[in-house]
Amino acid sequence: MVEHTVPWLRVTAAYSWRLILVGIVVYGVFTVLGRFQLIAVSLFLALIITSVLRPVADLLDRVLPRPLSVALALIGSILLMLGLLALVGNAVAGESDRLAGEFRGGVHRVETWLQRPPFRLSPGTLSDLQGQLTDYISSHRAGLLSTAVSGLGRIVELITGGALALFASVFFIHSGEHMWCWAREQLLPRGARRAWDRAGHAAWRTFSGYTRGIIIVAATNAVLVGIALFALRVPLALPLTLLEFFAAFVPLVGSPVALGVATVVALAGRGPFTAAAVVVLIVLIGQLEGHVLHPLVMSWAVRLHPLVVAVSVIAGSIVAGVIGAVVAVPFVSVVWAVLGALRAPPEEDPRPDGEPDPPARPPPEHPSDPSRAHPKPTAKAATRSGP
Repeated sequence: MVEHTVPWLRVTAAYSWRLILVGIVVYGVFTVLGRFQLIAVSLFLALIITSVLRPVADLLDRVLPRPLSVALALIGSILLMLGLLALVGNAVAGESDRLAGEFRGGVHRVETWLQRPPFRLSPGTLSDLQGQLTDYISSHRAGLLSTAVSGLGRIVELITGGALALFASVFFIHSGEHMWCWAREQLLPRGARRAWDRAGHAAWRTFSGYTRGIIIVAATNAVLVGIALFALRVPLALPLTLLEFFAAFVPLVGSPVALGVATVVALAGRGPFTAAAVVVLIVLIGQLEGHVLHPLVMSWAVRLHPLVVAVSVIAGSIVAGVIGAVVAVPFVSVVWAVLGALRAPPEEDPRPDGEPDPPARPPPEHPSDPSRAHPKPTAKAATRSGP
């Protein structure tokens, strides 16, 4: 009996200490990232920008110099984002007076509706709640002011992180493959370079595929929500559409939350029937996203079970709030892709054992380099790999 149980205990012990070691490593990684959260978030944002704009820069690189292609891709995307924000701001400013009247009438309609069965609230309940809110703000004015001042520090951190992300994305888009080759040659032993190079390329394919796929899903959701909100004449339809686009980057959770905000706006501005229609829209969009868009768009980049996605989002939100919820799914996807690439059998290599790896492609020469006085014509690569 002992002879049969000892191997089982030995295997269990072996897996147990490995799991403990993995848990310690994960805890250490998250602790370090928590200490340097601004840098980690900035680099993650830079990778997102790179995955989106790298194909654009490569396309422009066919007819323009590489630095000019990178500059046009970045500047064009910044102008596009500023244009969208300006459009939303003009829409809100232009409808502010009409929206104020609609919301006052909407609150009165909601109060009248709540006084009927089945709620039967006493008259003036909402007015009492509004008075209590005003009294709370008056009595806690100092605390709210200190919170607002601390919020200014967050705004400064946000601007700093955005500048760092933009700065890093310039180098990632321009010469990300050179950075990866340098890190591979300098930090990895010779015997592990090929396996980790395969894992690195698999990680980048997964990350870039997830980013482009989630953008497609978010844009599709936003278009459908925008058409429905404009058809229902819900106030602030354009800002709510933009909110739906950004909220869809949090899988399974973000879209219902954004549509919940749209439901409250519809309830105050258009009444309970329009709000009920928006609730139906929440159900339809959720079914479309979960059963059609994600399986069709994301299956070629991320092969994760919906339960894994849900657990990842919840765990990420517990560890790092909203940022963790956004980062969790691509992080798990990349880790899964790396493990799959490392477990895969090595590819056939025609070079004999002991022959050194081919040198990395040298970075672009500076225009002032004397060797470029009489450059030789070279064929420009049509495509480039990611960082």
